[in-house]
Amino acid sequence: GASYSLTSVLFLVFLIFVVGTFLGVIAGYFGGIVDTVIMRFADMMISFPGVILAIAIAGILGGSLVNAMIAMLCVTWTKYARLSRSMVLKIKKRDFVDAAIVSGGSAPHILWTHILPNILPLMVITAASDIGAMMMELAGLSFLGFGSQPPAPEWGLMLNEGRQQLQTAPWLMIFPGLAIFITVVVFNLWGDSLRDVLDPRQD
Repeated sequence: GASYSLTSVLFLVFLIFVVGTFLGVIAGYFGGIVDTVIMRFADMMISFPGVILAIAIAGILGGSLVNAMIAMLCVTWTKYARLSRSMVLKIKKRDFVDAAIVSGGSAPHILWTHILPNILPLMVITAASDIGAMMMELAGLSFLGFGSQPPAPEWGLMLNEGRQQLQTAPWLMIFPGLAIFITVVVFNLWGDSLRDVLDPRQD
């Protein structure tokens, strides 16, 4: 189940990263009604407990891996949007952005050339650090029956299927659980190492 579980969680984190960062950059750079609409919608999503809201969305859509990923995307994009927006608000006040505007640079050119390169390192660090948490939550949805469905080889689903044979065949839960534990630890350590390399604020 490693290829199935890892592929799904990496694609999920990439999707959340792209959607959240894009909306945050647009809100922070253009401001006004665009910023108000995006941030108020984000505030509305944050006001609900994340896991409960994900379970509710996945339950409404029906149990499948795609629906579980959509539910996680709806719950998690706000973190990336708020972080990228706050960084864009700081960067767009810098002199080099003002110089690009005076020189006649278009908004897409300024965003792509001057703003995105300055926020991407921290956003990538955040995404790498979230891989472990996303794997736990995606496996949790599958364990509860809202994610992957049989016969998909997904670790959370394996835990759910092995639960009924816990006393007679405990390895059916031990090994998927151990795989999740090791994977989460590895990605957490990798995220910490990536922070040391990419974060310019680190000494």
